[in-house]
Amino acid sequence: MLNGVEHPELAEHTGRFRAGTPHAVTVGEDGARVAFLRSAGADDPDPALWVLTVATGEVEKIADGPIASYAGSSDLSVLKWVAPGDAKRDIRPDPTGTHVGFVGPDGSLWADDQLLAGEPGVTWGVAEPAAHEFGRDRGWWWSPDGNHILAVRNAGPVSLHFLDLYGGWVDVHWDRETYPYLADVRWTTGNPLITVLRRSQQHGLVLSVDPRTGETQVHAELADARWVEPVPGTPLLLPDGRVLVGGELAHDGFDARCLFADGSLLTPPGLYVRRVAGVLAASHELIVEGTEGEPAEQHVYAIRSSIGGSGPRTRRLTTEPGWHHADVGGDLVMIDHSLLPPGPAAFPYDPRPVFERVTDRRLPTAVLYPTAHVGGTRLPVLLDLGLGPGHQQVVNDPAAWQERQWWADAGFVVVAVDPRGTPGVAPSFEKIVHHRLADIALTDLAEALHALTGKHPDLDLTRVAVRGTRLGGWLAALAVQRRPEVFRCGIAHDPVLRWSELPPAFAERYLGPPADNPEIYEHHTAAPAGPALLVSPAGGLTEELQFVIRECT
Repeated sequence: MLNGVEHPELAEHTGRFRAGTPHAVTVGEDGARVAFLRSAGADDPDPALWVLTVATGEVEKIADGPIASYAGSSDLSVLKWVAPGDAKRDIRPDPTGTHVGFVGPDGSLWADDQLLAGEPGVTWGVAEPAAHEFGRDRGWWWSPDGNHILAVRNAGPVSLHFLDLYGGWVDVHWDRETYPYLADVRWTTGNPLITVLRRSQQHGLVLSVDPRTGETQVHAELADARWVEPVPGTPLLLPDGRVLVGGELAHDGFDARCLFADGSLLTPPGLYVRRVAGVLAASHELIVEGTEGEPAEQHVYAIRSSIGGSGPRTRRLTTEPGWHHADVGGDLVMIDHSLLPPGPAAFPYDPRPVFERVTDRRLPTAVLYPTAHVGGTRLPVLLDLGLGPGHQQVVNDPAAWQERQWWADAGFVVVAVDPRGTPGVAPSFEKIVHHRLADIALTDLAEALHALTGKHPDLDLTRVAVRGTRLGGWLAALAVQRRPEVFRCGIAHDPVLRWSELPPAFAERYLGPPADNPEIYEHHTAAPAGPALLVSPAGGLTEELQFVIRECT
């Protein structure tokens, strides 16, 4: 959707089940061009690189697939891409399109044919393992004028450095011992902004960095008694010079995830902000993805950021129920949406989950019946945990329900539940699990199933199976081992059975440091096997189905 008008060349994004759908969409900063990856369809599944010229509607193929990733200059007039298996990584033109930077196979950092930084046993420009736990997948950034690169150096504690194209080098100064986590780096205009966190993740700083000296200035402090949860797309330097940060409003009855500009609240308390997509060039409105009232839906909003402006502060740009995403460039807003029901015909299934809020905690749930289900026929239940804690399962997106419909049509009522600890409802709902995730999650799952039988009497709670992957597999194992009166059997894909095996940045967010809380880590450990537990099956869905039928039905 371009400026609110459907464009035939950019179909709705409906996930991996639909061939030929544009994905990895990038809007040029002036809004004149849009780049994306798209396959030709089932007969030619390799994604190729395409560009849409907005003014004319012309779509041009730039490179045949398979394309693993691509990047462009600010106006997308220069594009670079890599194929799967290429030795060079993270190839990106500078914003002006004059230079091209990349990470070499040995972890060195280059601009054009010039080595900028490289040491034996040290990687430059590569996101360190902890970065992924904060949603950061990049390790280097061009300056807006294309003359400098800001790069991560991985050698013990992470450090950050300015490199110019002529051999200059400036270190970024912050208290890395107190704030070891580099959660975010953003350099769109002016000085770059970085977010650093303590190891406990209960306190952080948003810093502006002077490229000439590497000295930093505090723009905002982030604090939470459980953990700080930065909003993706922030911090961001606004056109009027204020710094946009994400935060939480937790007083006077408010429980909200909000946006602030130099301390001034910009978003209404009823809007749970999920991501800042960008800023419109003319109006300076923020384009924000968020949830208002119904956690299963995500909508796109325009938020007035100017001080003393006229008109409504918040406008919702999407109206249909669904899971909507936005990309922004210039005054162009591209809205990429999934709708349910009825769902695109190109999907193999047309799932119709029923969304409910249950128990006094108003837990989000969804119930999916077999396509030909006749009311009054009781069926076994499959509780699908997906990737588990920290990942929403109850989403109004048809891609999330395709495999679940396969299970339903095999003779199950498939149920998804978002227990406390899941994002999308409110900060307190998400963070109450601090140090006690296992007990709260298992309680919520069991209580949600029982509450659903009021409106869904065909759920046979004497025959409940549970399945999940990674932490979802951990929770499935715990469910079978600790609540066998509810969960008769479980499937754990590639489960993480001990939280001490997880990256510290993730595990300590929920359970604290293991040295300080060994009993908490032990309480959150699942046994590696059990008579009613299938761990990491090699055979796929058919073997899983046979196991569940044998053990639970």
